[in-house]
Formats: sequence, structure tokens, C-alpha cells
Amino acid sequence: MIGTIAYKMSGSGNDFVFVDGRASPLSAWTPEPIRAVCDRHTGVGADGFVVLEPGSAPGAVRFHFFNNDGGRAAMCGNGALCATRIAAHLELAKPDGMTLETDAGAYRSRCVEGDGERAELILGNLTQFSRPTVKLQDGEQEARLVEVGVPHLVVLVDDIAAVRLMERGRALRFDEALGPPGANVNFVGLGHSGGGPAWAMRTYERGVEGETLACGTGAVATASVLALAGHASLPLDVQTASGRVLRVSGTPTGPGVRGASLIGEGRLVFRAVLGEIS
Repeated sequence: MIGTIAYKMSGSGNDFVFVDGRASPLSAWTPEPIRAVCDRHTGVGADGFVVLEPGSAPGAVRFHFFNNDGGRAAMCGNGALCATRIAAHLELAKPDGMTLETDAGAYRSRCVEGDGERAELILGNLTQFSRPTVKLQDGEQEARLVEVGVPHLVVLVDDIAAVRLMERGRALRFDEALGPPGANVNFVGLGHSGGGPAWAMRTYERGVEGETLACGTGAVATASVLALAGHASLPLDVQTASGRVLRVSGTPTGPGVRGASLIGEGRLVFRAVLGEIS
């Protein structure tokens, strides 16, 4: 991997390292080098690692996503937003519309016209909502499990700032009610932005096993739960821990959400040539 060109991207503070699979093949990226690149002390530093390749048809891009522990994951919303922008930059697809082929299925995406740092991801219809039998603690109002490419447990809380995220997030992430794979945990509550009260989200992300500053599919899950529970309406701006906002759109329809989409940042931070990392 020495000499590989890598692109550091930020999706509202959720950061990733991308490589072009045409120049650096997927087979070269086993868990050990992925962990080395993602290490924040001795590597580039990132929440996730992505290899992009030409997809199965013109205008399609194959999106291989790994958490920073080297484990493969089916989908990542902020990673997909970043992938859209860097795929256009690498001329893997056109910026006005492409198909991202992920382990969770194919999704349409595009670069937002006139904005060099934002993209839109079309997630389609969301139908997998449930109420797992997790035991809630004081200050936690309700919890719902949502599948948005990957599972998210959305927990509505009284005070988002008071959540002991590392302790409580880890406990819920491994709760037996969520099954062996567990889930990402998104805590949501009313916070404040420059314009007044706003729905704020904090995320404990599996694979990272800690707090990430933003979560794209988590924002979609969170906004959908708030809308279905009657706490908010779509489109909804979700404030992330980085302070940046992710916009979620869609139409609540009984047990699910039709036409869900996500708009957020996909910003190129720097381009570098990887040296020897050990």
C-alpha cells in the first residue's frame, strides 16, 4: 500500500479515508492495513475506510466500506455522501446522478448543484421499525430499532447533554434484545442551535466502538422515528455532535417512511500519498 493515493473526507465530522480501487485493489486491503491507516496516532486517522471501484453498469460505483477496526460494514450514510463527491472527482460517475452499489443494496445519489461540499443520498422506502425489549433508564423516554442499511437503536432522551454516551451506548449496543450483531445507538433530544431549539443527536457507533461526531443513516433513523412518533415533521434538520446539520426528507406512511433521503456534507479535507504504516 506504500505509494497509494488516499483521500481524507469529512461527512459532518464523521471522517473517512478513500482509495481508488482501480489503482489500489480491494484485495490488498485486509483488516491489518485498514486499522493502520485509520489509527489516529500513527496513521491518517478515520472512522471508516472505503475502496471505490467501477460498478456493474455505466454510472454505477461499487462502494466497499470498512469500520476502523477493519471489519466490513454493509452501509454508511455519511460515507456514501462522501463517496458521491469523491467518485465524481475521480470521474467514476457523473456528479448529477450515480448509483452506489453497497453490501446493503443499490442507492441513487448526486452532488448538490452549486454546493461543492454537499451531496444527496436517496434511501427509498423504510419499513423495518420495531420496539425491542431493552430496559430503559431514567431520562430515556422510548427506544425503537430501525434498519437503514444497518441497524440503529434510536433512544429519545430528556437531556441529550446528560447522556453518559460511552457507558450507556456500549451497554445498549450489545443488548441481547438486539441480537448477536447489536446495533448503532443514536440518542436524540432537544438541544439548541443558533436559531433556537433543535433536535440534536449523539451516536455510539459499532465497529468504531465509541462516539462519532455524525452518523448519516443514524440521522435518517432518528428523524424517521421522531416523525412517526409525532414529535417532529419531515423534512427535518438533525444537529450532529460536530455542530453540523444533516437534512432528512421523506413521507411518513403508517408503519414506515416513503422516499427517505439524506443531504449532508461530503468535504475533501486532503489528498496524500501513503507511506509505510506499521
